[in-house]
Amino acid sequence: MDTIDIIKTIESLPVEKRILIIEKTLKSIRERNLKERMDTAVKELHEEYKTNKDLIAFTDIDFDNFYEPR
Repeated sequence: MDTIDIIKTIESLPVEKRILIIEKTLKSIRERNLKERMDTAVKELHEEYKTNKDLIAFTDIDFDNFYEPR
């Protein structure tokens, strides 16, 4: 089925189903776009964390015991 056939099939549907198709399609586009942007950000930050030791300065004390004064 090519694009023209898909469009013709959608046009033959009732308005409610056409709106549902539009909503689902837009949602999937937004989700894919968000995932791509997040993947890019993760890659950029991963490189930054590997090269910028200031960002991980406090990880050396992650397992130290700290006590809250009372």
